[in-house]
Amino acid sequence: MPTESDRIELSEHELREIAGYAADCASRALSIFEQSLPADTRPRDAIDAARAFAGGGRRTAALRQSGWAAFRAAREADSPAAVDAARAASHAAGAAFLHPLANAHQVKHILGAAAHAARAEELASGEDRSVTAGTLEWACHHAPPSVTAVLGRFPAAPPGGGRVGEFIRDLDAALRPSSQMRALPRGRPAGSATGGPYA
Repeated sequence: MPTESDRIELSEHELREIAGYAADCASRALSIFEQSLPADTRPRDAIDAARAFAGGGRRTAALRQSGWAAFRAAREADSPAAVDAARAASHAAGAAFLHPLANAHQVKHILGAAAHAARAEELASGEDRSVTAGTLEWACHHAPPSVTAVLGRFPAAPPGGGRVGEFIRDLDAALRPSSQMRALPRGRPAGSATGGPYA
């Protein structure tokens, strides 16, 4: 198991696949935000920017700023579900800035979009755990090979983060190369991680 002072191998192809996966996960919850604030394009712009990078675009300051703009949109949203939907978009853009350091907090760059999207759908469904389980199963089954490979190079996801942190740990355990799929999710009181896309 790597320690936090170690650098890990991380190819450009892997980084692009991870960003594309994060964008796909975030897009599942985008309509939740847009139903609440239809004129606010910041989360959609962040997802589009992540997809552009995944498709071969450059990792630019504009991409980074799109993530922060979606994060600000989350702070201005008027419902908890919309907040997490915007945070999912923010993390999608942030996935492009995954650092090659064996720090457990970097796992959020890989799985933050999926976890926040799952929380958004859970909140929008009135805390229907079957909806949550379906979202997380989708995230597991649609993860590209790079997600599994890169997760295996990082320490396990850190504790904390409320309900979203729980989802990150469940996805991390399910997707690591040596793990087997578990029942998702486990119930705990609702909460939500608040860190930005580049934390």
